[in-house]
Amino acid sequence: MISEITTANWAATQPKMSLLIPFYKDDPSGLLTALSALCVDEGAVEIIAYDDGTGDAELSRQIKACLAQLRLPVKIIIDTVNKGRAAARNALQDAARAEWILFLDADMRPMSVDFLNNYLELINADVADVLFGGFHVEAKAAEAERDLHRALSEQSDCLSLGDRIAAGPQYVATSNLCLRKSVIEAEPFDPGFSGWGWEDSEWAARISERYVLQHIDNPALHMGLETTDTLLRRFQTSGPNYVRFTQKHPQLAQRLKLFRVSTRLKALPAQKLMRPFLKLVVKAHYAPMKLRLAALKLWRASWYAEAMS
Repeated sequence: MISEITTANWAATQPKMSLLIPFYKDDPSGLLTALSALCVDEGAVEIIAYDDGTGDAELSRQIKACLAQLRLPVKIIIDTVNKGRAAARNALQDAARAEWILFLDADMRPMSVDFLNNYLELINADVADVLFGGFHVEAKAAEAERDLHRALSEQSDCLSLGDRIAAGPQYVATSNLCLRKSVIEAEPFDPGFSGWGWEDSEWAARISERYVLQHIDNPALHMGLETTDTLLRRFQTSGPNYVRFTQKHPQLAQRLKLFRVSTRLKALPAQKLMRPFLKLVVKAHYAPMKLRLAALKLWRASWYAEAMS
């Protein structure tokens, strides 16, 4: 069952860009408030957020109270069933009324007052079909249990503009991603990916073969750092998604270090026996961060090797 909540100015808006925010058990109110405070013409953008089956009546009441304070037009779509990230993003783009859409995660914040205007200027200039602004993480995690994720993101995701340009689609994420709606209508996210991981990498690889992708310097701050246990669980369970990615894009996969390591581990019958030790190292807060990151990556490769077998 799906229900909707909208601001009073929703129906009268004819936006140039739709801001799309999927969320599950997160409160998007902080991001909605931050976006509404930016320097942008009220009629230029709309915001659509999709609750992917959170099932929290109190959260819904909090979001509804937030809407009354916002300047920009907003629609909240509330689904009672959790359908996964790919399906949520596809539902959001179906609801978008603008020709351009911008995907943001609920735990992100714009890093410039001109964040939206920067995208609108490039849209008007017609420089590309897909724009990726990049993102940063906080300088220090609020809790020690989230230090590992902050270090991993800083090392693997928060790349310079030059590094992202050189890598092309490899470091495109579906957060802070702006594109023509016609692109995702022609090439939607693959709903065959379930749970966490790799649906954005597969999509970026696929669309880069047909459309113009441009990396830009218009970052958002990613505040939703995960705990060490969550990272371990995600890497343990995302093996089937990784295999689906490698099967759909074998040439790209073979260029990645993760694929080479996983392939080597697959040839070792007893490689899974190292996982308890790796887990201990990953969770050891006293250990050097470089060592913990190396153990985490080897943990992931071990589970992916098993999924590839």
